[in-house]
Amino acid sequence: MPATTHRSLGGALVGEHLAVLRSVSTATGDFRRAVARLSTLVLSAALDDLDGTVGEVTSPVGPAATLRAGRITVVPVLRAGLGMLEPALNLLPDSTRVAFVGARRDEATLEPSFYLDAVPADLSGDDVVILDVMIATGGSLAATIEVVRTRNPRSLHVAGIIAAPEGLAHIAGLFPDVLVTVAVVDDHLNASGFIVPGLGDAGDRLYGT
Repeated sequence: MPATTHRSLGGALVGEHLAVLRSVSTATGDFRRAVARLSTLVLSAALDDLDGTVGEVTSPVGPAATLRAGRITVVPVLRAGLGMLEPALNLLPDSTRVAFVGARRDEATLEPSFYLDAVPADLSGDDVVILDVMIATGGSLAATIEVVRTRNPRSLHVAGIIAAPEGLAHIAGLFPDVLVTVAVVDDHLNASGFIVPGLGDAGDRLYGT
């Protein structure tokens, strides 16, 4: 079990892309690119300690030891999680699989409900990474973790961009063995369940709706 149930990144590079995401004046295309760049940084950190298989290849000047990843399955939480999918596939091995979970939040009760479960029935041997741009109340993420865990993954990781302390506490209380990696932890949730200062609705801003 990790010493902490979440970790966040820091530094001016992360801060540069976060500033683009947060600004109300950022256009849709620039918003997407900032999500992609932050996704790469977060995923690199989230999977830094991924177990691998030792092997060997031959370089132009001799044999070289290798450490190769096993099969990875990424699970973007629709719809905003799709913004993290392409950078994930660009970074991860070509054998990476993609599964989908569709979850929406009732804006009155803030409770999640599923409209899509396209996760393989058996994930044995797979290292699974759930992609969720915004971890607000944590309800949709918790429900997704529950679905994935019933499919018996070898390991389970969560990668996001912005989280609220309330959402992280909710996940930690239910799944203390799951490490959540995000770019930044913001201040709080408002009465409507939005992260403050946050960036507004990530799905709307990603897709211009």
